[in-house]
Amino acid sequence: MAYDLKPIKAPRAAGLLLRGFVVAVENAATGALLADKLLGDAGILALREREVHTPLAAAHPVLDHGLPRAATGRPPVDLGALGDRLPAPPARGTQEGVLDFARAYRDKRTDPRAVAERALAIVAETEARSPALRLFIAQDKDDLLRQADASAARHAAGKSLGPLDGVPVAVKDELDQAGYPTTVGTRFLGTTPATADAEVVARLRRAGALLVGKANMHEIGLGVTGLNPHHGAARNPHDPARATGGSSSGPAAAVAAGVCPLAVGADGGGSIRIPAALCGVFGLKATFGRVSEHGAAELCWSVGHVGPIAGSARDLALGYAAMAGLDEKDPQSLWQPEVDLDGLERPDLAGVRLGIYRPWFEDAEPDVVARTRALVDALCAAGATLVDVELPELETLRAVHLVTIVGEMAAAHAGHYARHRTDYGLDTRLNLALGRRFQAYDYVHAQRHRARLGRLYAEAFAPIDALVTPATGCTAPLLPADALETGESNLPVTERIMRFAALANLTGQPAVSVPAGYDATGLPVGLQLVGKPWQEALLLRLAFACEGLVERHEPAVHHRYLG
Repeated sequence: MAYDLKPIKAPRAAGLLLRGFVVAVENAATGALLADKLLGDAGILALREREVHTPLAAAHPVLDHGLPRAATGRPPVDLGALGDRLPAPPARGTQEGVLDFARAYRDKRTDPRAVAERALAIVAETEARSPALRLFIAQDKDDLLRQADASAARHAAGKSLGPLDGVPVAVKDELDQAGYPTTVGTRFLGTTPATADAEVVARLRRAGALLVGKANMHEIGLGVTGLNPHHGAARNPHDPARATGGSSSGPAAAVAAGVCPLAVGADGGGSIRIPAALCGVFGLKATFGRVSEHGAAELCWSVGHVGPIAGSARDLALGYAAMAGLDEKDPQSLWQPEVDLDGLERPDLAGVRLGIYRPWFEDAEPDVVARTRALVDALCAAGATLVDVELPELETLRAVHLVTIVGEMAAAHAGHYARHRTDYGLDTRLNLALGRRFQAYDYVHAQRHRARLGRLYAEAFAPIDALVTPATGCTAPLLPADALETGESNLPVTERIMRFAALANLTGQPAVSVPAGYDATGLPVGLQLVGKPWQEALLLRLAFACEGLVERHEPAVHHRYLG
């Protein structure tokens, strides 16, 4: 089978050139011609001609793997017991974690009020830098201190809510947090504060987490660099001249910079895994529906996921355990099995079959391939077995995902676009204009291909437990100066960053990005592992194994709370 994924070739535009291009695409006379050129560059016109004879699937592709086991009524995961049995991160190059805060409170070396005040000071310091890191869109000092005082009182009374009580956590501005606006990275949404928490945020609040603020993001999640002309570009703590990745740019950068050991991200096309990889931290996109979407902005409902970004495998597991599980307010969560995190601490990987499609794996920058392949080899030395697999029609996969995510975002923002078209950043405005050029048959045609591809990939996964790929095709690119105020259209860079992400979003399978080392310039490289539905425990077990095999160092910009 020939490897068919080709690089996208399209012109880059930013600044005045991008502004003129957007106006031309929106123009009735010139728009169709220019839109067809861009849609052709992205593979959409070729997709229209690609025949498919599969009926439109009646259910999400993840269900083609078989319905999950029935709920057994087992209690929710006990975060305290989970934390006690999970292995600690290696001492080398790791940041303060959830249990470091818990121990510091127990030993009375600090208290949540002092931590909250330190969090405010750290964020102020990142803002005072030149350039500013722009990790957060909004912070409320009084709200944070109230949370901290309540947590401190619980600790003083010996009534801690568990290991997350008093631990700083950042929330992507795509999810509601009571008392905060939800701007979704725009300048016009969130005119009034949310009156209730998103379900994931509510679960973290009930666990006692200190919700430190709403983290920056690529506008409406429609980009993977973190460039945001309204709130400022989120910058990579390893090198502030470079991108964080996106769209969960602020959450990943906040974790890497030591502002918090855990953050909430969202992922419709790699938006948890990409910034985690480029910022040198961990990110988990669980099985579709595994984590409630209630209270998240409506953007891309058939490929979107909420999940954790963390500084260690242990904190990733604790974050996932706190967030995941059935939610009556989210119908997609109701057919899920209960959260099962048994066996995470098992170091022996004997019997674990890792799949690799070599032409795809090797289609990345040489340093990315070298670092990720070295980590895969180390996993095999620890007992895993490497199995060659083939993944057909990756070119079709890319086009189907693009039609799905951009089409759903254009539909979700149809009303906003009519009223606020000129209020979007130019890159978002261009992408929405192109999405509005899709026809109904584009979306239906894409979903028929999606159902067919889902079955093909299910067959490819049959002999393996997890697929290995680089998390991104490159390390963090430079933030172009001419794009800071407008955003940019750069399909080749976008495709290179997203190259390995779309499969897990289209099929709904779980996927994790783990640190795999650094390129020759010291920028982080990430390894992605894609599992079968509801196999998050295996992916987390592999994340623990990877963590013990990779040397990590602190970013250029990094802060500590506990000494």
